[in-house]
Amino acid sequence: MNLHEYQAKEVLREHGITTPRGVVIENTLHAEVATNTLGGSAWVVKAQIHAGGRGKAGGVKLVTSVDDLRAAADALLGKSLVTYQNAPHGQIVSRVLVEETLSIARELYLSLLVDRESERITVVASASGGMDIEEVARTTPEKILRESCDPLMGLQDFQCRNLAFALGLEGKQIGEMTRLLHAAYKLFLQRDLSMLEINPLIVTQTGGIVALDCKMIVDDNALYRQAALSDKRDVSQDDPKEAAAHAAGLNYIALAGNIGCMVNGAGLAMATMDLIKLHGGLPANFLDVGGGATAETVAKAFKIILADHNVKAILVNIFGGIMRCDIIAEGIIQAVREVGVQVPVIVRLEGTNVELGRKMLAESGLKIVSAESLTEAAKLAVASV
Repeated sequence: MNLHEYQAKEVLREHGITTPRGVVIENTLHAEVATNTLGGSAWVVKAQIHAGGRGKAGGVKLVTSVDDLRAAADALLGKSLVTYQNAPHGQIVSRVLVEETLSIARELYLSLLVDRESERITVVASASGGMDIEEVARTTPEKILRESCDPLMGLQDFQCRNLAFALGLEGKQIGEMTRLLHAAYKLFLQRDLSMLEINPLIVTQTGGIVALDCKMIVDDNALYRQAALSDKRDVSQDDPKEAAAHAAGLNYIALAGNIGCMVNGAGLAMATMDLIKLHGGLPANFLDVGGGATAETVAKAFKIILADHNVKAILVNIFGGIMRCDIIAEGIIQAVREVGVQVPVIVRLEGTNVELGRKMLAESGLKIVSAESLTEAAKLAVASV
């Protein structure tokens, strides 16, 4: 689950990490309130969406008057902001963050993430922070610094000093950076994050270290124990189909193809998409309905798949381990009738009572094609579109 920048900064401040002062506004009527609260003669207006690349897309603007602030906010609020991360449709800007300006001496990069290969939390840093960090990583990877944290010992002081020295920090800044890193590591664990990115982490002209921007992702699997963060979820930023799937307890990810997939089990879903691709097709989604799929679950899944107007066929691949194949077939038939599916539906069943399940599908009188193997099902789905 993604947090907005202003929400992530609230969490940072709760853990003692310095951020710029800011005010969130949802309409231009509050522009003057924001400037009066912050003071000063210049402010930064930042669109709040769940995507990076806002600066290059015009989502971050420097203004020097209340009128300019109103104009900048009016140009963003209620509009779709398209960046390289959310193209082609972009995301609607419902609120903007107005922040004080700071005198920047240097821009650094800092992130904490889960390294799946080493199975450890890893701190990633660079002295070349800012909007072009992806290009830095691509062209000069030697500028990217890493420290892997022992799962028992955690982040150690010597690792913090190593990073501070490598980033060119001096004097009191080394101690300040050490405190910031320990706070970020503690936050990462306590809030069940899968990624924390501060870019840029700035050094001010007076030598202070401030988190100028922040991206925070919470592990969905831990939301049941992170109620305060879960309440911050902004479903308007999610793909509508993904939001509906989340509400229905389904694992759904929208893709760019035209063959809808409904599978029970994440591994089987990945294999199904691989087979579709192997035989020349393009999957329209990843959808795991879970091992205990019911007729109601299947019906919801069909509705979500068909909400994507690119879908020209649906491939259902169910292994009847927990549920019998005849019960699954009954659910598919009921769902197809209820939803009024007009595109070809190819079903591959395997498991307990598979022959009975296939017979039920064949005798349903519906536009359902039964396949005996996953390969056959993938070929039929690709041929149908």
